Amino acid sequence: MGWLYLLIAGVCEVAWAVGLKYTDGFRRLWPSVGTVAAMAVSVLFLSQALKTLPLGTAYTVWTGIGAVGTVILGIVLFGESRDAVRLLCILLIVAGIGGLRLAGGS
Repeated sequence: MGWLYLLIAGVCEVAWAVGLKYTDGFRRLWPSVGTVAAMAVSVLFLSQALKTLPLGTAYTVWTGIGAVGTVILGIVLFGESRDAVRLLCILLIVAGIGGLRLAGGS
């Protein structure tokens, strides 16, 4: 269950990171409410994942999911760069997450 919790936490991290773009510095009520809720859910599920997963592995995978998901949504939603070097770096993060999953225990 730890890995499932971690996946949910990572997806919620992507949601709040992208949500920040819509809050206008927390001046827009509903995007701000959604962003703060996603933050809370993300941390809640991370804390559940940490009951069975090593701290270093869980935190690194959580931030990796957030980074990769945020970059992908930045490309899709906001027309951010699809530069080959940028995409290669994202693939390296994904490889790192996979490696930690294989070597990360529990």
